[in-house]
Amino acid sequence: MSAGSNWACLGVPIDSVGSPEGGPPFGTESSPAELRARGIAGRLSAADHGDAPVRVTGSRRDPVSGIVGWPSVGSMTATVRAATSGIIAGGERPFLLGGCCALVMGAVAGAKDQLGAVGLVNVDGHLDLYDNKTSPTGEAADMPAAALLGLGWPALLAELGAEPVLTGSQVALLGARDADEARDVGDLPQRLGVTVAGGAACAASPGGVAAEVISAFAAVGLPYWLHLDVDVLSEEAFPATDYLMPEGLDLVQLTALLSPFGGDQGLIGFSVGCYNPSKDDGGRSGDALAGALVSAFG
Repeated sequence: MSAGSNWACLGVPIDSVGSPEGGPPFGTESSPAELRARGIAGRLSAADHGDAPVRVTGSRRDPVSGIVGWPSVGSMTATVRAATSGIIAGGERPFLLGGCCALVMGAVAGAKDQLGAVGLVNVDGHLDLYDNKTSPTGEAADMPAAALLGLGWPALLAELGAEPVLTGSQVALLGARDADEARDVGDLPQRLGVTVAGGAACAASPGGVAAEVISAFAAVGLPYWLHLDVDVLSEEAFPATDYLMPEGLDLVQLTALLSPFGGDQGLIGFSVGCYNPSKDDGGRSGDALAGALVSAFG
C-alpha cells in the first residue's frame, strides 16, 4: 500500500528548546510561515492544510522524564501522528513544514498507522539516537530515531504505538558528522542494525548514496518517510540553524541527495526541520531552502 501522489503541506510550528507559554513565535516555530511566504505550497502544486495546533512549551528539563517541555512533547507527538495519518487516509502525501526534528516521531508513527510497515530516511547532521537519559540537552529533537526504534521515555514511546515503530533494517541515517554524538552513542547504530552513511560519504556521492538506499528499500517492498534537518548543510551554505558544525553539504550536493527520493514511488511523505528564520540575515537561507525543496520534490 502506498500514500497518494499529491503533496499536502502541513505546518508543525515547534521548537524543542521550549517556548514561553503564550509568547510570540520562537526560533524554529516561525519556519512554516516563512516557507509559506516563499510560495512553497503553490510551487509544489500542494494542498495547504494550515498548521497543526501544537507547541512545545517550557524550557526546563523535566526531572522525571528528562525531556525539555514534557508533557507538551507527548501531546505534540500524538497530534502530529493523527494529522499525518489523516492526510494519508485522504489520499494525499504529507509534506510537513517544521519546526524542529521532534515532529519526525509522530509523522512516521502516523504513516505506519495507515500503511503498515514503513521505513525512515533521515538526512541530518546528527544521528538523533540519544534518548531521554543520554541526551546532553534533553531536547526531543535529539531523540526521534531512538524513539522510533523503541528507545526512550516510556510515556513518549506510548504516544507512538504499542510496538516499536521501526526496526533497525528500516532506518537509514544519512549525513551525520557530529563527532561528540558519535562518541556518545558508540556502536549503537551497529547494534541496532541501522544503515549509516556519514557526511563525507554523502558529499562525495550524494546520488549514489540515495540510489543505494532506494534500492535496498525497494528490494523488500518497503515504503519510506524522508526527513531533512537543515543542519546537514555546512554553516557557510546554511547559517540559519541552531546547531552549526564544521563541514557539511552544500546546496548542490543536498539537491543531488534529495532528488532521487523525490522521484521515487516509494516515498510516502517528507518533512523538513530546524530552519530558524531569526538567524536568517536577509532571508537568503529561506530562499535557498525553498528553492532546493521545489527542485527536489516539485
